[in-house]
Amino acid sequence: MLQTIEAVNKAVNTFIWGVPAMICIIGVGLYLSLRLRFIQIRKFSYAMKTTIGRVFRKREASDGAMTPFQAVCTALAATVGTGNIAGVAGAIAIGGPGAVFWMWVSALLGMCTKFSEVTLAVHFRETNENGDLVGGPMYYIKNGLGKEWRWLAAVFSVFGVFTVFGTGNATQVNTITAAVNSALLNYNLVTEDSLKIGNLVMGIGLAFLVGLVLLGGIKRIGRVTERLVPFMALLYILLALGVVIFNLQRVPKVFYAIVYGAFHPKAITGGIVGSLFMSMKNGVSRGIFSNEAGLGTGSIAHACADTRKPVKQGLFGIFEVFTDTIVICTLTALVILCSGVPVNYGSAAGAELTIQGFTSTYGSWVSIFTAVAMCCFAFSTIIGWGLYGARCIEYLFSPKVIRPFMVLYSLIAILGATIDLGLLWSIADTFNGLMSIPNLIALFLLSGTVVKLVKEHFETES
Repeated sequence: MLQTIEAVNKAVNTFIWGVPAMICIIGVGLYLSLRLRFIQIRKFSYAMKTTIGRVFRKREASDGAMTPFQAVCTALAATVGTGNIAGVAGAIAIGGPGAVFWMWVSALLGMCTKFSEVTLAVHFRETNENGDLVGGPMYYIKNGLGKEWRWLAAVFSVFGVFTVFGTGNATQVNTITAAVNSALLNYNLVTEDSLKIGNLVMGIGLAFLVGLVLLGGIKRIGRVTERLVPFMALLYILLALGVVIFNLQRVPKVFYAIVYGAFHPKAITGGIVGSLFMSMKNGVSRGIFSNEAGLGTGSIAHACADTRKPVKQGLFGIFEVFTDTIVICTLTALVILCSGVPVNYGSAAGAELTIQGFTSTYGSWVSIFTAVAMCCFAFSTIIGWGLYGARCIEYLFSPKVIRPFMVLYSLIAILGATIDLGLLWSIADTFNGLMSIPNLIALFLLSGTVVKLVKEHFETES
């Protein structure tokens, strides 16, 4: 029975995260870009000025809401995670340096996709019985497409609930325990035999912290993410830039390898990665997985923003994808490629390759930083996905189930720290991809609404 489930899940997962799904996500991104006349390029400077300018504007949000900056930090908390460290390394190892170029392409179109998601989420959101602002794909499907499409909103929410326990929680906790264990073993502070007890203690501690944040409501989630995300992202960016500066002479060759390798991977990887398709597939899939443009999840956080202008909050979607993929993922790639660490092309790789890039430049002490960074990234992801899960289960039932869900979600951290969940993680990843289907259908059908909102916004702004 278990083997059958595993085989079915593998087949579905391969399809969902394979070529058909990527074509759909890229296709919808291109369609939206054409309809909005590539707003992510035309209005890029305006988007950066509007979003970064609001970062430094201190203000309190109304009850049941976040500030616009807290909303984008919560969305970034869920996207800027271990995938930025481990996922990029895997894409380069399997797809060659050229995969980075295709990651940029997916990000360029993803900016418009996420802009549309966020704009629709704010426009079609509701206020629940607790007075909280709620929105996301399920709400813009329900309120934008009409009653006959409510089943599609329910499908998205069901997939979301199944996803959060694995993708958003258990795998992230496992990453935290692995990072801490590696650092402790590296400095001979613990033995292999004592790791199980240590993992249990970490699991209980994480469960307590996650519960403390999530049960504090939307205000506490916003306050935690607005402090944690900028700190961890800025620290990571500065250290990554240091690697690039120390290896500045290699930068031109690296960019040449990225651009030329995108179309001629065989020439760059010595024939190990001989397929243009392989390079493209790994780059595009990593870009999509990293910034979640097309999945619709980030818009759930943005819908909580205390703003009356959907398009203005939508600009944060452009900023979010740019920061996550163009900045952080690119810097991760440069850390690997500029540092000169050997890349075993054609073989799977993860965070260890990125860590090697840092340690080859700074020395072994930086492994402590990478452990801290991995923990911060993973914890922020748990918080972001906790909000997503709460909104999905609230849509299916009522706000009354939110607190029991939060408690259960927090306790999953203990399992993630102590048990090899194996197949469950893979199933959660499949459901993560399945979330994109109802969202992409809605984005395509509601593209006219986005065009109308953009036109009205810039007419009033001019």
